Amino acid sequence: TYSSTRGCPTQANLSFRDVVMRGLSHDRGLFVPDALPTVTKEEVESWRSLPYHELATNVIGKFVQDDQVPRAKLAEIVEKSCAAFRSEDVTPVIDVGGHMVLELFHGPTFAFKDVALQMLGNFFEYFLETGSNGGRLAVLGATSGDTGSAAIYGLRGKKGVDCVILYPTGRVSEIQERQMTTVPDSNIHCVAVDGTFDDCQDIVKASFNNKDFRERVQLGAVNSINWCRVLAQTTYYFWSYLRVTDKHPDAEKVNFSVPTGNFGDILAGYYAKKMGLPVGKLVVATNENDILHRFFTKGEYHRYDINKTISPSMDICVSSNFERYLFHLAGDDSTTLAKWMKDFETTGKLTISGKLLNQAKKDFLSARADTAMTLEVIKKYNDEYGYMLCPHSAVGVSAIHQVKEVNMHTVALATAHEGKFPDACRRAVDPLPPPPEELAKLWKLKTRSSNCPNDAAVVQAFVEKRIEERLANADLAKQVKKAALAAIVVGVAAVVAQSLMKKRR
Repeated sequence: TYSSTRGCPTQANLSFRDVVMRGLSHDRGLFVPDALPTVTKEEVESWRSLPYHELATNVIGKFVQDDQVPRAKLAEIVEKSCAAFRSEDVTPVIDVGGHMVLELFHGPTFAFKDVALQMLGNFFEYFLETGSNGGRLAVLGATSGDTGSAAIYGLRGKKGVDCVILYPTGRVSEIQERQMTTVPDSNIHCVAVDGTFDDCQDIVKASFNNKDFRERVQLGAVNSINWCRVLAQTTYYFWSYLRVTDKHPDAEKVNFSVPTGNFGDILAGYYAKKMGLPVGKLVVATNENDILHRFFTKGEYHRYDINKTISPSMDICVSSNFERYLFHLAGDDSTTLAKWMKDFETTGKLTISGKLLNQAKKDFLSARADTAMTLEVIKKYNDEYGYMLCPHSAVGVSAIHQVKEVNMHTVALATAHEGKFPDACRRAVDPLPPPPEELAKLWKLKTRSSNCPNDAAVVQAFVEKRIEERLANADLAKQVKKAALAAIVVGVAAVVAQSLMKKRR
């Protein structure tokens, strides 16, 4: 079962189905497992020869009981999700520059978030089909670039689902925007908001905290506040550990460097380590928006204004998933955590020191790479190894150089394909390699989007209007279908009657 980090009794001991459909806890906390399952080294070893989808089913099955999703159905959901990837390995692990790289960009939208959002979309579909929410769900999400398109590709055409994605005007790459706005499915709505990603994220959180709105539209979440996102991402830590130790059996533990803004991706690695996976160091890699680096070096989680950078998916000044880690740092004490979050929400500052800071430093290393450092890494890896990194992935690679962990037991997570960020990459490498056809053709497709001010009430009204329109169109379609069937019945009856009359003659 799962409970909120903030300790509300009505948000405790909930099922996997409930927390996936609910997304954000009603006390504004995040859901965490009441008990973390464990794995033995022997158990992990027994998964070595499994294909990705079978390994992932075993990992996720540790958290999902049969009464929530029968094991055969779980295996079907995971296999269907993995089938959307262009690589048979789903997330291949390769050697580059004296260390390992985990390529997480082989999904439909060329970003790591496809791994989790393909699964989340299929879990939503199963839960709606089997009675949740009366078969209806309104997803409201915020994106700094990659979550939006990955959510859209995971939810497009899903029966009973309305998906509204908010993104900051002018703060995502053109390719990222086109990946969202060229999807024609009627249940998908892209909204450019006048503000930053954090403004979009605040609108989503405010909407979840509006009880009347939340219940009227049956609100759900696709951002990494949804536990299913974090859970799905733990699977590639297990996969990459096994692939590294295939090639380097002497590796007792494997290190991971993770470019991160919202802290969800590296949190998955933290949980994998806590479960018993032999993980060594977890390196938090940030760009100029370095609230996480400042926390893990000085104990200062202080909110600053956002810097616009060449790695836009990390242009975040408050990491929404960080609350889960803070809960564990507080000894799983919801009272302490709730006080910390209340103080932070009031002052924009949370400071730790002493034993707590020492524990945080033990849990994570961190490094910061600015634009110049990021471009230097992109150029170096292209020139010396013939390997292109996207700006986010380059931040993660820069981090392992900074913390001096460049070795074959260290994995840098490549979180997106460089073809999504041509303007940024061209500053380091010119000419660029040709983009994948799936990205190149986006420029030929029609776009469709809306604009909203930075106002939760306006966005909520937009969501309700889109739902009303879809339901009205669905009713109209039913009436047309009914009329067409009636016409067919009448036509058939007429033909039969005519045939009978001929026979009588």
